[in-house]
Amino acid sequence: MKKAYVYKAFERFWHWMQAILILFLAFTGFEIHGSVSFFGFKNAVKYHNIAAVLFLILIVFAIFWHFTTGEWKQYIPTYKNIKAQANYYVFGIFRNEPHPTKKTVLSKLNPLQKLVYFGLKVLVIPVMVLSGLLYMFYRYPQANGVEGLNIGSVKVIALLHTAGAFLLVAFIIAHLYLITTGTTITSNLKAMLTGYEDLEEDEPKSEPEKKGSEKEMAEEVSNNEF
Repeated sequence: MKKAYVYKAFERFWHWMQAILILFLAFTGFEIHGSVSFFGFKNAVKYHNIAAVLFLILIVFAIFWHFTTGEWKQYIPTYKNIKAQANYYVFGIFRNEPHPTKKTVLSKLNPLQKLVYFGLKVLVIPVMVLSGLLYMFYRYPQANGVEGLNIGSVKVIALLHTAGAFLLVAFIIAHLYLITTGTTITSNLKAMLTGYEDLEEDEPKSEPEKKGSEKEMAEEVSNNEF
């Protein structure tokens, strides 16, 4: 195993801020729906909207960072080893079988993770953002009879936004479980806190060792000749 710097500073900041904002948006969103009672409806709406704006700002910075660093390539889906990865999560992990894919700095995600994160980034989160914006600016501003978005019914928007929220909550629950499936129960968590993770290292015969072996053979031949 070799300790490698896998997660950069902004990547860790973006990850934790995104987690905090999504959890807060989920909590205030469920209060708006009447599922829980903590802040009160009026404050829940206010805090939900503030968190939504912060989430949009974070998304803008994250998109810029991913494209300027080339990290967006990490999320390109691949079908290679996807069946083996699924079998590992369903059966292999409970039999202490080796991980079917090797994690590296240039390939941090396994095939299933790539597929799930790609779906989140191009489908679930965009739907959440768009439906949330339509929710926020529905018939707004209303001063002097001006309507920014004169939509006949907000029902479809509400259903899409709620469905997306449940998908995000389901993802977080699965994500919390999969955190424990690293080399140790806490290795993935530590990596996202420090940036460093122990990765498997290839063990080809190094050049110095080869040179050393050649030198020893030459000396042995020379001694025999002498």
